[in-house]
Amino acid sequence: MVPDGLIPIILNREFEIIDNTSHHISHTGVTLFSSEAGAYLFSNERREASEGISLNPRIENPRLDATTTLTHFSVNERKREHLSKEGTATVGLFGNGSLKVPSQCTFWQSNRLSTSTGSQVGHDISVRIALEEPLTMTDVEEEIENLGIFKLDPDLKEYKDHFSYRWKKYVEQKALIEKHEEGLEEFSKGYLKFGFNREEDGIVYREWAPAAQEAQLIGDFNGWDGSKYQMEKDQFGVWMIRIPDIEEQSAIPHNSRVKFRFKHGNGIWVDRIPAWIHYATVDPNRFAAPYDGVYWDPPPTERYKFKHPQPPKPESLRIYEAHVGMSGQEPRVSTYREFADNVLPRIKSNNYNTIQLMAIMEHSYYASFGYHVTNFFAASSRSGSPEDLKYLIDKAHGLGLRVLMDVVHSHASNNVTDGLNGFDVGQSAQESYFHTGERGYHKLWDSRLFNYGNWEVLRFLLSNLRYWLEEFRFDGFRFDGVTSMLYHHHGINMGFSGNYAEYFSFNTDVDAILYLMLANDLVHQLVPDVTVVAEDVSGMPALCRPVFEGGIGFDYRLAMAVPDRWIDLLKNRNDSDWSMNEIVWNLTNRRYTEKCVAYAESHDQAIVGDKTVAFLLMDKEMYTGMSDLEPASPVIDRGTALHKMIHFITMALGGEGYLNFMGNEFGHPEWIDFPREGNKWSYDKCMRQWNLVDTDHLRYKYMNAFDRAMNLLDEKFSFLSSTKQIVSSASEEDKVIVFERGDLVLVFNFHPENTYEGYKVGCDLPGKYRVALDSDALCFGGKGRVGHDVDHFTEPEGIPGKPETNFNNRPNSFKILSPSRTCVVYYRVDEDAEIKDELEIQESMSVKVDLEVLQSK
Repeated sequence: MVPDGLIPIILNREFEIIDNTSHHISHTGVTLFSSEAGAYLFSNERREASEGISLNPRIENPRLDATTTLTHFSVNERKREHLSKEGTATVGLFGNGSLKVPSQCTFWQSNRLSTSTGSQVGHDISVRIALEEPLTMTDVEEEIENLGIFKLDPDLKEYKDHFSYRWKKYVEQKALIEKHEEGLEEFSKGYLKFGFNREEDGIVYREWAPAAQEAQLIGDFNGWDGSKYQMEKDQFGVWMIRIPDIEEQSAIPHNSRVKFRFKHGNGIWVDRIPAWIHYATVDPNRFAAPYDGVYWDPPPTERYKFKHPQPPKPESLRIYEAHVGMSGQEPRVSTYREFADNVLPRIKSNNYNTIQLMAIMEHSYYASFGYHVTNFFAASSRSGSPEDLKYLIDKAHGLGLRVLMDVVHSHASNNVTDGLNGFDVGQSAQESYFHTGERGYHKLWDSRLFNYGNWEVLRFLLSNLRYWLEEFRFDGFRFDGVTSMLYHHHGINMGFSGNYAEYFSFNTDVDAILYLMLANDLVHQLVPDVTVVAEDVSGMPALCRPVFEGGIGFDYRLAMAVPDRWIDLLKNRNDSDWSMNEIVWNLTNRRYTEKCVAYAESHDQAIVGDKTVAFLLMDKEMYTGMSDLEPASPVIDRGTALHKMIHFITMALGGEGYLNFMGNEFGHPEWIDFPREGNKWSYDKCMRQWNLVDTDHLRYKYMNAFDRAMNLLDEKFSFLSSTKQIVSSASEEDKVIVFERGDLVLVFNFHPENTYEGYKVGCDLPGKYRVALDSDALCFGGKGRVGHDVDHFTEPEGIPGKPETNFNNRPNSFKILSPSRTCVVYYRVDEDAEIKDELEIQESMSVKVDLEVLQSK
């Protein structure tokens, strides 16, 4: 039986086996054998059978055969033109006369096998494999029939034609990349070829600009005179120039300005920033000055050297979304190093495990929040140099924090002077980064749309991902604007109902989906622990399933409907009109087996024209009523209570990950507004008021402390990663929601007034329960009404084995006090561990007493 997601490569049966003793043996009778237990390679030569075979993942004690079994099977691909790529492959299943490997590694030429057989000495064996036809239509059709997404969701079979079409195109695209670029990994190394690179005692500069008639390189190094720096064009529209060193020194000094000058069809010369530039700056003393490309090649003494390893992938994501530029307390743009030194410790203290950095890619318009990217390979110079950004990431890793980057591949700035759009001079789509006409323009965003079917666009974008992963050691990405990519209508004026016909039709942009599949395929190969999150509001099925299953390959999607629902409730309904069932449905309405990152508010909810959740709840009273030196007003009392409840129920019930935007953990007031002409270029709303949470007599500290505690709760009990999520009650009359996440029991009382004594809640496991987290605790600014030293013992409910006789479909229950506008979490006490702990304490106390007696003597 062949596992799902494996692609056959037909081989001939001639192998040349070379061991490390230089003893050459030719085998023509080697056969490849398959079984459900694992993968084997057999030869005609008989040797002692070994204990097992090692694959990835390891398979113990497979079925053995009388012939030779090569064990501890690890494969490293060797470079071979047009047929393979470099890197480590994960071996799939071998079959008679065919080789089955994961779809990520389709073509093979020469493989290195580390082997050991029985008690004999291990051998390094090189197996040379001759390829015949790499893939047949029958093979592809068989793959399509066995795509894993159809088993997970049989309803998708109705749209098999769509999945068949896109899978065939994906296989064909990968095959072409393998044939012409030596594989996806080589293809994604474009930044080592294009732009500026050191090669053989000089600098080589390459630029793809097929519409250019002539081209020159200009900059500070040649007085901006390109007459002696003419570039040559190849058959693919790539311009190149080699600039030799001068007296063993680079002809282009580090940190000097450069531009690409070219003449297009109407005879006009234009100057553009190189598309692959690694740094771009602007004169801060000139209003609306254009950006300049900067040649960035610091000497070894100035290069940042990473000190810390990248943290392992956590079981669940607790993301702190941040914008470096607005992270300071002063009305100016903050730096990478200031963020690293001043903000990272706050994030770590609040028990987040991942940071999501916005606005890293260079964008000439600051008020675009980083989403109108002009220079895709350049870290934003407003906050410092590339080396400064590396310092930030490395320091985060030293604190055990992973770092995701907001990557914008859904569109590009329409800025002609500073950005990629400057290379579009009216040529055809195949000679441009973007589509032509209406298809190449996003009317709501006023930006350009990529032509994902273009070979060089694929190289540019895939290489961009690899660049940020390898050069800066980011741990993954949050892809912006994925909904716009998935559909030709870009989601504009679309209300997605969940009908599958909305996702799989002629409105689906298959080219964009293929790019996303290749992108996810690539980054998961390069960094197995990578985390990739999609910003998609449509809820497209299989978006977050692996590529080899037929999915698009993301790890998580953002639960974007959740914050919109909270905003609607806070703006348009009285507390007494909140529906508990609607809240539960909104938080749990997600696809099984596709992970979500839930959030009550991100940067989007606080952009100018709207407000933070805290400000929606308390508004102008936040200016006068947050002092802890006097009793809280009803508005502040309600606001702080609901702020804690809204954020925590979103975290606990809304997904498999959680996100918070910088400052909202302590209830940051007001809204976000970047300096722009409309606000007279003010930074007043483009900074974070850390002084509010740092001032001990202000109530912001309570919301911050609760945020820290709910993250710590997941750290201790891992409830976010638990698949056990059962809502046992959503009472409209009581305004109470009771559910289990993992083995925790969570009770949310949204009633504005009612406190319930002896309130009965259902649970799964019998035993003794205690309070794990209580929003009403004094340390969180509550009233301290719930006793934390009380043991809650369960009682069985109904007839065993008959759920319909249970209490709220739960086999056990216990009673609690549930004050109004509170959330309380209960954990089951491990009484065996408790007894053990008590005995250990008694034993240590006894030893301590004995020591004191001895010392007294």
